[in-house]
Amino acid sequence: MNIEYSRRLEKIESVLQGILPSGASADWFETSFGALPQAVRMVHVTPLLDPARDLVARGGKRWRPLVMVLACELAGGSDRAYALTPIVELTHTASLIHDDIEDGAVQRRGEPAIHIKYGEDTAINGAAWLYFQSFSVIDSFPCSDSLKLALYQLTSRELRRLHLSQAMDIRWHRDPSLVPVRSEYEAMVTLKTGTLARLAAESGMLAGGADPGQAADMGELAAKIGVGFQIVDDVLNLASGNPGKQRGDDIVEGKKSLPLIMHLEKHPSDASFFAEGFARAREEGITSDVIPVLIDRLLDSGSVESARLHGNQLIERACLTLRGRYPEEPAAALMIGLFETLLAGMQL
Repeated sequence: MNIEYSRRLEKIESVLQGILPSGASADWFETSFGALPQAVRMVHVTPLLDPARDLVARGGKRWRPLVMVLACELAGGSDRAYALTPIVELTHTASLIHDDIEDGAVQRRGEPAIHIKYGEDTAINGAAWLYFQSFSVIDSFPCSDSLKLALYQLTSRELRRLHLSQAMDIRWHRDPSLVPVRSEYEAMVTLKTGTLARLAAESGMLAGGADPGQAADMGELAAKIGVGFQIVDDVLNLASGNPGKQRGDDIVEGKKSLPLIMHLEKHPSDASFFAEGFARAREEGITSDVIPVLIDRLLDSGSVESARLHGNQLIERACLTLRGRYPEEPAAALMIGLFETLLAGMQL
């Protein structure tokens, strides 16, 4: 990877290790929990830290914290945003743990899902803690009270939106016969993947000194890019399988992604075929022979390719807008290069 990205990612990793330490100092306890009874020891905290450290250590693109850092640089804030990057990465990590429980997933990033490895109770509690732990970096961020308030309000709003999106997704994956219309799906993805991208870009701009309107505009662009990446990721799940997951496990989990929605727009008579197939896949699991049959139907109709093109176009258009707004800014060029590199790595 370009050295300009690598050196920023190294700093991000250092910050993440500091907020999720293998051994917690007295300062970390104070920052995270305030004054505690003397009986509380590290052994009591490890059920919170271990699942999070495990999942973070498995990798991930870290594109959201990188977007936050670059947005801050774009606003003239230099390296101020590094201390805030756990807001998006811890929130993302927490959402993955909860998603896997709610979707019945068994694998994440090539290893057993956190609830499989540590137990569902520990996974639920640890992920819930992560949402709140992310706010601790705002508490200790050196800035005005007005900026802290803005960061709190932004983060709180986006977390509420994130949970709304999951409520929509759960409703659809519970019922094999229930398929959202395209506008509903796009709304869900905007509130899910789009909201974390928005949070990264908007909070980075605010930390860098941008006015709220400028920060909100950058957040809107990032949200569109996030939606594009989610669509392409859904396509990959059907076409070749996502890294660390198995091809077609979205079908087992009952996820109704854009290729299916596009297919049913053109072939509504296939609704019962897919409803029965999704129900069977849920019952039989990832080894079910119905999964390739369903995928082949989507591939043959061209809906997988149509969805891929749509996701690509969302990302490319947003990058063109970003390039037009900041034609001479190195941070904008790096942000565009990041998105283009990620997109190239996700092509079929």
